[in-house]
Amino acid sequence: MKRVHENAAYDRQTIDAILDAALVCHLGFERDGQPYVIPTLHARLGDRLYVHGSAASRTVRAVSEGIPACATVTLLDGIVLARSVFEHSINYRSVVVLGTATTVTEADEKNAVLEAFTEKLLPGRWADSRPPTRKELKATGVLWLPLDEASAKVRVGGPDDDGTPDAELDVWAGHIPLTVRSLSPVPAPDLKAGLTVPAYAKRYKRPGLTVPLPG
Repeated sequence: MKRVHENAAYDRQTIDAILDAALVCHLGFERDGQPYVIPTLHARLGDRLYVHGSAASRTVRAVSEGIPACATVTLLDGIVLARSVFEHSINYRSVVVLGTATTVTEADEKNAVLEAFTEKLLPGRWADSRPPTRKELKATGVLWLPLDEASAKVRVGGPDDDGTPDAELDVWAGHIPLTVRSLSPVPAPDLKAGLTVPAYAKRYKRPGLTVPLPG
């Protein structure tokens, strides 16, 4: 980490917490001289970061060929308002994972990973839903990246104006915390009569949203 290295973290506890809290990652790769960065769902199981998509998609087909890939996640935590425009910033938690992806081919492993995706989105949902068919498993591409080359970057708190001439300016400074919250579940318009909202959907909220500043 070369820029703002004091915000860097390399310990797995911090990296895992950010990966587990984020719902979406972006997968970067290069194909025929054209770079791509594609948003996708992800799930971490132990030392592996899994992503998935249609087996026929450009992303899955390209990355499964063993080319270098980069997966990133970012959680936005706040807007930082300094006294000068130059020092404005955001509070965030991010992870970058570099590596070469491996394709999951065994049906049992693929099924277990899809369960992990589902449970990451909403714990309790897998057992309450229809499992994938063999045809659906075949149509789904699942890849994993090792977490042996991963780093995190975290910023918390207010602006860094202390001890600078800007601190004497008559300009308000501070930060605006941001958070993601769930609203009440909305039933599908074609839902059968008598089906009530499951308890796990009623009480849903994102877990693990606090990560301390490294160091």
